[in-house]
Amino acid sequence: MTTYDAGEFTLEKVREYVWELPQEGEMRVPARVLASEALLDEISDDLSLQQLKNTSHLPGIQKYAIAMPDAHQGYGFPVGGVAGIDAEDGVISPGAVGYDINCGVRMLKTDLEYSDIQGREEELVDALFEAIPAGLGGGGVVQTDVETLEDVLERGVDWALEEGYAVEDDLAHCEDEGVRPGADAAAVSKKAKDRGRQQLGSLGSGNHFLEVQRVTDVYRDDVAESFGLEEDQIVVLIHCGSRGLGHQVCTDYLREIEQTHQGLLNELPDKELAAAPAGSHLAEEYYAAMNAAINFAWVNRQLIMHRTREVFADVFDRDWRDMEMDLLYDVAHNIAKKEAHDIDGEDRELFVHRKGATRAFPAGHPEVPAAYRDVGQPIIIPGSMGAGSYILRGGEHSMEETFGSTAHGAGRLMSRTEAKDIYWGEDVQDDLQDHQQIYVRAESGATVAEEAPGVYKDVDEVVRVSDALGIGDRVARTFPVCNIKG
Repeated sequence: MTTYDAGEFTLEKVREYVWELPQEGEMRVPARVLASEALLDEISDDLSLQQLKNTSHLPGIQKYAIAMPDAHQGYGFPVGGVAGIDAEDGVISPGAVGYDINCGVRMLKTDLEYSDIQGREEELVDALFEAIPAGLGGGGVVQTDVETLEDVLERGVDWALEEGYAVEDDLAHCEDEGVRPGADAAAVSKKAKDRGRQQLGSLGSGNHFLEVQRVTDVYRDDVAESFGLEEDQIVVLIHCGSRGLGHQVCTDYLREIEQTHQGLLNELPDKELAAAPAGSHLAEEYYAAMNAAINFAWVNRQLIMHRTREVFADVFDRDWRDMEMDLLYDVAHNIAKKEAHDIDGEDRELFVHRKGATRAFPAGHPEVPAAYRDVGQPIIIPGSMGAGSYILRGGEHSMEETFGSTAHGAGRLMSRTEAKDIYWGEDVQDDLQDHQQIYVRAESGATVAEEAPGVYKDVDEVVRVSDALGIGDRVARTFPVCNIKG
């Protein structure tokens, strides 16, 4: 097959798993989809391809607009989308980052084996559910005043270290060491701060979760050893973002950009791609506010990890340090960052927008933490509650193919409304426990129904394509033991 017919779109096959929508009309670059034919069938079922084509109209976009193997329809910009946009002559787009700024994942290792957990799953899941705030609205591990929150927004995980919620190694094993330079609390509205100060250290709702997992498969022994992973090991995966604060930051700047840069908006095929020209006041203000929200999200996950360590210490009656509960890595999924990339043989600074996509820097890249620089940056790709998750490492082709990016998860097959029409939360919980020994606790049955395993694409296929393309290489696979959700 040299072309793929997706209704009004015909994609041309560049090579295995690389499909291109040629540049035409007002498109500034071609659009590329990285997927197998099976995944393309699912991607073409919604508006992902139209949104990807629309993205190619953004001023300053370089090389091509890219959809990862887990792509699905989003707000303006497809989830699973990547765009590298010139940081001098281009734009920055809040819609191409998303409402949940720095929604991301972190993985916590332990020295426990699966046999240490068996028979105690319910005790552990109940203790985690009781200790870690989840669900809509307020409530967090800490509730702060505005002055303290502003410290969090500008200092990131360094604040948590000073307050005793982190250790030095946690910063060393976090993307950007847990702090974005250029964050400015003054660029974040009072409304956003008021929402955030009651939610610091909470999972929230939707697809966010904390999951205890066991390592079931190791694919690259040398890399797994560098990551400190081995078969049958217990790990903890935390997935959440910047809560109401990040959502408000996106809302505030989308509205302001729409009003201030109406001329640019009129040139774009979708107003949800509203963007501020690089160097403009709003571009700089949004970038400063987004970086502050990124810092908030990293502290949010850090506080959840701190509470998780305390729960494990209580349940297993051992100090968390004795259980070697060390951070493997924390990586963002919704973010736009200034990065240097090779464009036609010349290093250029770009706003790399990753929305539902993961940074995937290869071995040797100076921004990979020193502990992993010889093997590549860890990548954590969660699956559904009934499927495995994966740990990858940045692949050697990621920089040239995807601006150093890969997929961020399995990707949704159906909307939350559709899921609730098909699944009943309590039935999903019972089925997971009875047939797969996975213990789930949630604030509501509706949340479980929205996140049922059948709602998601095949994470195995997503990861297989990433590995085959050399943008993110499989290192290990995990499987759920117990899960808490909002």
